[in-house]
Amino acid sequence: MPVILYAEFTAKPGSEAEVEALISGLAEKVRREPGNTEFTVYRERENPRAFFVFEQYLDEASFETHISADYGLMFNQQLSSLIEEGESQLTWLTRFDPP
Repeated sequence: MPVILYAEFTAKPGSEAEVEALISGLAEKVRREPGNTEFTVYRERENPRAFFVFEQYLDEASFETHISADYGLMFNQQLSSLIEEGESQLTWLTRFDPP
């Protein structure tokens, strides 16, 4: 069963470029993970400091591999001081395909 989630966070004023660089570097690495099927980064149109990341992994094992990667841990450590929330706000999703 796929693991699907989105992460949201808001860059502190003046930290937008640094957050953008961090998430860009992370995206490049995550997209190379064998179990990652999507890692798409968005910014809110009305508030460009607000980031939204949609992620999908083949299964729980793929997601576990993702969250234990050194570069992900480093990303979260660096991000925490640059965003208003202190950490990414995660929402877990279940796919629903209407008939």
